[in-house]
Amino acid sequence: MSKQQLSDPITLRLPLELLAEIEAVADACERSRSWVMVRALKAYMAEEGREIREMAEARKAVANGQGTDAEEVLAELDAIIKGAAA
Repeated sequence: MSKQQLSDPITLRLPLELLAEIEAVADACERSRSWVMVRALKAYMAEEGREIREMAEARKAVANGQGTDAEEVLAELDAIIKGAAA
């Protein structure tokens, strides 16, 4: 298995209570604090980080004229609903 490329070390200041939680998890898993923090960051990036990136991309698309006006969408939905009711 090839070794994963790592960044240069970074400095991070944490609230003491958060660090205590990280250390407790690391001790329970017999892993390093770095291992716990990397897993936590990966989970964050997979969920909230992904949502933030998608929203930024959507805003950029709208700014570039690639969006659809909400009124047009609502009018189309009304037409679909009226057609289904007929």
